[in-house]
Amino acid sequence: MNFLRWIPVLVLSGSLSFSCAAQVARTDGPSDAPYVFAWPFIETSGMSPRGGSTKGAPVSLERAPTPAWQALQNPQSSARERDRAAILAMAGEYRVSFDFLETVVFEAPFQPAKPYRSWATEKVYVIEDSQDAISLQHILEMFVVDAAGKQQGPFVQKHWRQDWAYQPASIYAYQSGDRWARVDVSKSEREGRWSQSVFQVDDSPRYASIGRWEHTPTFSAWTSARTSRPLPRREKSAGVDYDRLSAINRHTILPLGWVHEEDNLKTTDDSGQTSARAREIGMNRYQPIKDFDFRAADEYWAATAPFWRDVRIAWSERFAEHAQLDIRKKCNGTSAYMTFFGFAEKLRGNTPPSAKARTAFINKTLDCIAP
Repeated sequence: MNFLRWIPVLVLSGSLSFSCAAQVARTDGPSDAPYVFAWPFIETSGMSPRGGSTKGAPVSLERAPTPAWQALQNPQSSARERDRAAILAMAGEYRVSFDFLETVVFEAPFQPAKPYRSWATEKVYVIEDSQDAISLQHILEMFVVDAAGKQQGPFVQKHWRQDWAYQPASIYAYQSGDRWARVDVSKSEREGRWSQSVFQVDDSPRYASIGRWEHTPTFSAWTSARTSRPLPRREKSAGVDYDRLSAINRHTILPLGWVHEEDNLKTTDDSGQTSARAREIGMNRYQPIKDFDFRAADEYWAATAPFWRDVRIAWSERFAEHAQLDIRKKCNGTSAYMTFFGFAEKLRGNTPPSAKARTAFINKTLDCIAP
């Protein structure tokens, strides 16, 4: 199957706030009933959610607590070991739901935007695991059911990545516009804490923050400091009137999967003054599934992982060399992620590019988007 032919289906408007995320299936989840939470006096037809419009194949949910959750409950573990176990517990195979709703509008006419809702089936891989650093790569694999009831797929796409670092001396964080910069973290700020750095589908940075894990008998949770991030891709085609988010993120590990909560302020900069237009909540639920065929995702990652490793290394070298970077979204009129995806597809052919060709392509592309 031609992977690139399906990219427009998967990235129409983006299902997550972090990156070029997927326009994905509603699967066997909620119906098309109006979305009226917190706005009971608004005409319900105006609050029908936008987002994913395709229907996915049925999935089977896990019913027993996951082994990852059980490992997290070891009473002999130190706090740091439990932190690591909580991060690693996010790896696995999931049905994911993405829901976003404006709860407070600060400016007249006080009319909330339509809610956003979408779905995915996704596998999260551990691609690095050392004592002080863990990296998790998300890969989407979708099967959709057409109007005639015929199942199509699999459709595979590399998704976002999250890197975790224990007591980091600095993070590379979003500033404004197209600019990211290295931000030092003091000894007191980083003591006992972990940073989470989130990267887009082309491994360019999206946002980063630092926080502390909390562990209880019923959940483990990490909460970030308030963090700036660029406009979410799910909003790029929606005619929004703001240009970035100021967000607090919470990752909560449960006996069955995990939840990513977002407390987002939709803000805009005008003449040096930052003002907030609305407050939005985001609720992204990762429910573990079983007996789902993720072979296509496994095959894609096996074929392309060396290339994406080289991309990560190249980005890391630029972060180390530059205290700040202005990162363009396009190179020669083409979206950066499409440029990277196109080259990655070549690695799945009969004559994949050499390591030398990979390096030359990566350096040339990064010179174009992050000179």
